[in-house]
Amino acid sequence: MKLILMRSRVSLLFVGWLVMLSASGFSQSADPSSLPSAPSASVQQNAPAKPAPAPDSKSVGGQNSQATAPGTTPTMPPVESTPGAPVPAAPRLEDLDKADENEAVTTIKVPVNEVRVIFTVTDKHGRYIKDLKKNDFNVVDDRKPAAQIRSFRSETDLPLQVGLLIDASNSVRDRFKFEQEAAIEFLNAIVRPRYDKAFVVGFDATPEVTQDFTDNTEDLSKGVRLLRAGGGTAMYDALYFACRDKLIKQEQVAPVRRAIILLSDGDDNLSHVTREEAIEMAERAEVIVYTISTNISGMKSNGDKVLQRIADATGGRAFFPFQIRDVSDAFTSIQDELRSQYAMAYKPADFVADGRYRTIEITTLEKGLKVRTRKGYYAPKQ
Repeated sequence: MKLILMRSRVSLLFVGWLVMLSASGFSQSADPSSLPSAPSASVQQNAPAKPAPAPDSKSVGGQNSQATAPGTTPTMPPVESTPGAPVPAAPRLEDLDKADENEAVTTIKVPVNEVRVIFTVTDKHGRYIKDLKKNDFNVVDDRKPAAQIRSFRSETDLPLQVGLLIDASNSVRDRFKFEQEAAIEFLNAIVRPRYDKAFVVGFDATPEVTQDFTDNTEDLSKGVRLLRAGGGTAMYDALYFACRDKLIKQEQVAPVRRAIILLSDGDDNLSHVTREEAIEMAERAEVIVYTISTNISGMKSNGDKVLQRIADATGGRAFFPFQIRDVSDAFTSIQDELRSQYAMAYKPADFVADGRYRTIEITTLEKGLKVRTRKGYYAPKQ
């Protein structure tokens, strides 16, 4: 009898120990890597601006950012358990990776040895030429003729992904209201519901998203009107942010044209990234940048030269209105150009996936015509 009682007490102690173990619970966290955001970007959706969640420790210029890359997996909260409940199994790393992949945006898969490029052709009077064929062009990649042109189309109706970047610094305060109205008129004309998408970023010392990607022109107009002038100018940061944290990460399920319209006087005094770093990010995002100078002094400034450099490098065009009312004409010209482009995909002669910058040169067989496209691209690195 004593032996039976002792065994019963041992069994009860063992069961009690198991209950305490089950009640203890555990926590598991996942920290998948994500692209850092451009510095100090905030998001405002038709309401007072508020900072977005902070990204990982890596940021442009060595400073922390206030905007995070979409698709980042948050830290998992502790899993609570009750006495007697089974302790859940810890998630496997491969399962976390698969979940993170499922959250990633859809991208267009193209062969690594194929280059896509969008360009425009004009005559000596600046009129757009829209009826040329594949055989009317010569393509030189990295100083060697392309091995093959795989596709060629006159793209007058591709969906648009457009970023409108408006300088809201003190230097443009006296003409800010007019620029806002011209921008609203442009967005109403260019964005087609259920087809095109645009977003609005104002920038002074930091970029601020006042309207994220949408095809609703009323919301876009509200986003433009929310902008308020004041502060310094971080134009390069704003361009860098718009390319990397907005356009690159926007869902792309079919061929699109990515463009940025940048209104500024070009005088940057607060950016963490350089002009060339901002241009490089635009090239990596395959973005055409159109610049509209707000300098109406009648003399070309250093800021105007910067705007020209950005437009030329990305295959866009720089506009220098003589009067403030000419800004509307610049927007109209950009609208016409976005509907008058060619799209080409070609195979380089000696492509190597080494991450190196490669130049692009496209010319026509017909004399007197000018082709405008981006100056080059960065090969993927394997």
